[in-house]
Amino acid sequence: MRVIAGIARGRKLVAPRGREVRPTADRIKEALFDILGEKVKESKVLDLYAGAGSLGIEALSRGAEFAVFVDDNPSSIRALKRNLEHTGFSQKARILKNKVEEIVKRLLEENEEFNLIFLDPPYKINVVELNSVLNKIAGFLAPEGVAVLEHSSRRAPIPNENLEIQFTRRYGDTALSFYSKIKCSEHPRCK
Repeated sequence: MRVIAGIARGRKLVAPRGREVRPTADRIKEALFDILGEKVKESKVLDLYAGAGSLGIEALSRGAEFAVFVDDNPSSIRALKRNLEHTGFSQKARILKNKVEEIVKRLLEENEEFNLIFLDPPYKINVVELNSVLNKIAGFLAPEGVAVLEHSSRRAPIPNENLEIQFTRRYGDTALSFYSKIKCSEHPRCK
């Protein structure tokens, strides 16, 4: 696992030990950031289920302004801190150690806004729990922002009443679904 492009290009990242964490493969990460392109520059990023932080760190390397990382696994947090120090991004990052569901509630209350939101939950996550998280992130995704859900390619993307699935790309066992905020004029509650 490494940083693919930008100012920290080529830096190796450590991954936490154990089977609980499944880091995003470099080829999938490269495809993701090729799709995002210029949206990354000067963005505020939220990396949910961050693990070792490879997605948020890649965004910082490519010009994101700031990243918030969320995970509750102690070995992931240790790896994330090491990776931020190694890449020199500690000052551009905030780590929140808690369950994602708790943090997204708090971020909603704090009126945070993010341009990019990455979700890389365990593939076996409860769909009801994940849909609840998607509902909440719609409240702080910037109007032109993008949320990207990494999931098993054997599973359909999760529809959500507040986020619109723009498209899904499949890469072997992994799929990336890209969501945008439903504009109020298109939302049934606004009509």
